[in-house]
Amino acid sequence: MKLTNLASPKVASASEVSYVTNNFPESNLPFYRKLGRTDLTVSCLGLGGGGSISSEDTLYAFERGINYFFYSSDLHHYIYSSMSEALRQISSRRSSVREKVVLATVTYIKSPEMALAALLDQFVELNIDYIDVLFWGWIGENDGAALQNCLQLSPDLRGTNSVYQRTIEKMFGASDRLKKMGAVRYIGASFHDINLAQQCLHSDLLDVVMVRHNVAHRSAQSQIFNQLDVQDPSRPGIVTFKSTGSHSGSLWNIPVGLPEKCWRPTVPDLYRYSLTQNCVDVCLTGLTQREEIDAAIFGVQQGKLTATEVEYLNLYGDLHRNKLKIQEVSPEQLLYQI
Repeated sequence: MKLTNLASPKVASASEVSYVTNNFPESNLPFYRKLGRTDLTVSCLGLGGGGSISSEDTLYAFERGINYFFYSSDLHHYIYSSMSEALRQISSRRSSVREKVVLATVTYIKSPEMALAALLDQFVELNIDYIDVLFWGWIGENDGAALQNCLQLSPDLRGTNSVYQRTIEKMFGASDRLKKMGAVRYIGASFHDINLAQQCLHSDLLDVVMVRHNVAHRSAQSQIFNQLDVQDPSRPGIVTFKSTGSHSGSLWNIPVGLPEKCWRPTVPDLYRYSLTQNCVDVCLTGLTQREEIDAAIFGVQQGKLTATEVEYLNLYGDLHRNKLKIQEVSPEQLLYQI
């Protein structure tokens, strides 16, 4: 599909954005929540462009109530670009629903000198006034010093009356929204090193922390999630990614030896697993089409997983990662599908 051939779908109104809330059954897993210490209200399911979702289906996700969108303009631009037309419609200067959208963007260029260039690319491509959360991406074990250098820019990047706001205003023209919000509202970092994430967890320069988490990789639970108090108004926002698998393979593939009638978690179950954890605000998804959007939302409507279900999925993850063999699991620990 070429974006030039994309029909202009109807942009969701403010009332339509609340569709999920208005039709949501009582649940211990609220669909909307505050993103840590920010003033952003986010959907617990976030939509990234890693699955090359179309702009039509991105707009469908917004109409269904998903309001957190994650966009990459450099490292993964080709696969993310299929959602860009939708983001221009709902996030641009002309959008009547911009305040309903939480736009998170990322740059993988870990250089303070290149920060303005990365911002300019995103402002030009999406025709936006401001970014809600700017992430420094792919922070690995050797990036500690580089991240600290980048984070020192936080006072200049985020909020109103910042150096970067004034620069953007000069280049793109001032607007009421830009003056009100600033060029970047909040700063985040996407960590591939959990130890470094833990070290930065309480930094005043970092508003949102994004970490890998799934049933086979659970170290974020002890090192990040459980280090935070959900009632603490000063805690950072927490976003998870790779909920359905990573280096150990796709987690919907059944571990070797798992009895046939045992519970096989679906992709929405894997999202619920992350969202059941302490202080997780958003589970970032790589949904590819609207049927997956509906399934993910329906999964959230089922509420948090029970303690028994969580323990089973811990075993499932260990089996998947070959940390455990099925012969070492007692039958009482398994859950069976009815």
